[in-house]
Amino acid sequence: MSDVLLEINNLKKHFPLRKGFLHTVNGSVRAVDGISLQIQTGETIGVVGESGCGKSTMGRSILRLIEPTHGVVKFEGKNILALNKAQMRTMRREMQIVFQDPYASLNPRYTIFQTLSEPLEVHQLYDPATRRQRVYSILQRVGLDPSYASRYPHEFSGGQRQRIGIARALILNPKLIILDEPVAALDVSVQSQVINLLEDLQKEFNLTYMFIAHDLSVVKHISNRVLVMYLGRMAELASSDKLFSQPVHPYTRALLSAVPIPNPRARRVRTILQGDLPSPAHPPSGCVFHTRCPLAQDVCRHDVPEWREVAEDHFAACHFAEPSSEVFQQA
Repeated sequence: MSDVLLEINNLKKHFPLRKGFLHTVNGSVRAVDGISLQIQTGETIGVVGESGCGKSTMGRSILRLIEPTHGVVKFEGKNILALNKAQMRTMRREMQIVFQDPYASLNPRYTIFQTLSEPLEVHQLYDPATRRQRVYSILQRVGLDPSYASRYPHEFSGGQRQRIGIARALILNPKLIILDEPVAALDVSVQSQVINLLEDLQKEFNLTYMFIAHDLSVVKHISNRVLVMYLGRMAELASSDKLFSQPVHPYTRALLSAVPIPNPRARRVRTILQGDLPSPAHPPSGCVFHTRCPLAQDVCRHDVPEWREVAEDHFAACHFAEPSSEVFQQA
């Protein structure tokens, strides 16, 4: 994990707000507002935050499923935002995505064989016989019988459909897979099976993951590093162990304090955030978290906090970020 596979610099995605008969632009929704990040080959970086913080928009902007407003995204040193349509189609062989809803992401009119063989046809890979063997092989690798290839999506359970989604992402032998809440719609028992499958596949194919999720326990289990996002911006970034044991940003502490502990004798200092997530169309001045932060002072209302290294390989955007393990204090 020494080579940088993906480098993101000041990535922004602003959706224009239009009003009136002429649909004139009247402001914008700052869904992603200045993300800078490096992802190493073979690592898993988890991305967490409340609904509406821009996690999924960031993932789709990286792949240009939606076009970013500003920034640079380099994949193996090549700026993919500067590629034309034909060049981007070739690049997509290296970068894939697994969507949250395993049913909505599959064409109900296509058999599983058609779904999995389509990427091979688009990129003109292999002859028909080899494509068929490739589809059967990848189905078997994700834990499904090759005979299922003739079935349609409605004939499968949620967990099986997500395995098909993973197979579709793997069929082109990519290097990077963005997992957009891949287990959120699944039962807990099925979640563990899918997570174990993803870990096995990563080791076998040397995959790099961006794992977007709400479930912090899953993120802790699978991730090497974790990025915490708030209102389209980066709040904290650290290794999984360090972030969960010594969170420095008050927002991260609040998220972790809400995670249940499987021990009735254990106690955490619970941080209850006041109010709702502000609108990304009208973010607060200064630190965007100051309207809900228990540590907020005047400087937070006026000055944007600098993204800084508060400890070794531990970064945060907070005026008062200090290492703390208070959320894990026990009675």
